[in-house]
Formats: sequence, structure tokens, C-alpha cells
Amino acid sequence: MTAPTAARRIPVVATFVVLAAVAVMIRLGFWQIDRLHQKEALLARYAQAQSLSADVPFPQSPAAAEPLLYRHARVTCVRVTGVTAIAGSSAAGQSGQAHVADCLLADGGKARIVLGWSRDPHAPDWRGGVASGVIAPGPRLVSDPPLAGLGANARPDPADIPNNHWSYAVQWFLFAATALVIYALALWKRARS
Repeated sequence: MTAPTAARRIPVVATFVVLAAVAVMIRLGFWQIDRLHQKEALLARYAQAQSLSADVPFPQSPAAAEPLLYRHARVTCVRVTGVTAIAGSSAAGQSGQAHVADCLLADGGKARIVLGWSRDPHAPDWRGGVASGVIAPGPRLVSDPPLAGLGANARPDPADIPNNHWSYAVQWFLFAATALVIYALALWKRARS
């Protein structure tokens, strides 16, 4: 078999498409590794924030909340605009209802306050006042101590945030390897026929 015959047997366009797809998959794998390191740094920052005891102002947007997550805050709810119950866990790990109040603050801002936990889905009678606790994603303030006669809600914990970027990176690398193996087998089968 001469070199020109072998070269004609390898489809140029298909080979280019497969190699381009493999390159994209490998790049996505390395991107997930970068995300892994970013998430590790973020989780370390959140863990450090838990140890800080000074109160910070309650943030008014998710973007403003990002640097303040897992810090302590204190707000004064001057008017409750609604109370809802969502699925939640108690500090002891029991399933039930987390009762969340939407409040207007003295400075004109708003806050979502997780009042506490119970098995009863009915809203407690809470008309506002001072609430202190931990800023959780949302942002929302998880009361500590709980309010309105409720039990303690599970404390927000950055350890609950998944960091599965390594498994995603491995998946992308395996997809790239699989694509190469399948294409090599297809070329081998084509050369034999």
C-alpha cells in the first residue's frame, strides 16, 4: 500500500470534526479543573466567614450578598408583608417547615427572614421586630435564635454546597478518550473493508 492510498483512506473532514470535538472536550475538562480551584477558594472564604462574629449590614441583592454570605447580621423588621412555609430541616436534622417572613426594614430595605422550624405548615404569628442570625444565599437571614416560638432551623453551612467539578472534569476527559477510540475503530474498520 502506498502513502497516497493510505492518505485517501483517512477522511479529512471527518477527522477534523472529531479532533475539533475532542479538543473542545479536553478544554471543558480543564475549565472544570479551574472551576474546582475557584470553588475551593470560595468555600474556604465561606468557612472563614463563619468564624467572624461582628454583624454586617444585611445585603439588598444577591450580588451584594456574595461577599457577606455566612456572616452575622441584625435587622429590624418594621412590617411583615407575608410569611410562607418552605421545606426545611431543624438543627437536629428533622424534616419539616422553615417559616420565612418577608419584611420591610426601618431603612426602607427588604429582608427575607427564616424565623425558625416546625412540623406545622401554618404560619406563626410574628409581627416584626429585631432578628439576628446568619446570612444565607438568597439572600435570607436565618434567625439565631429562632423567633415566633419556633424551633431552631438548620444553620446554613457552606459544607453543604457541592463541589463536584473534579467529577465533571473526569467525565469530559473520558468523553474525549471515548470519541478518539470510537473514531480509531471506525478508521480501522474502514481500512479493512
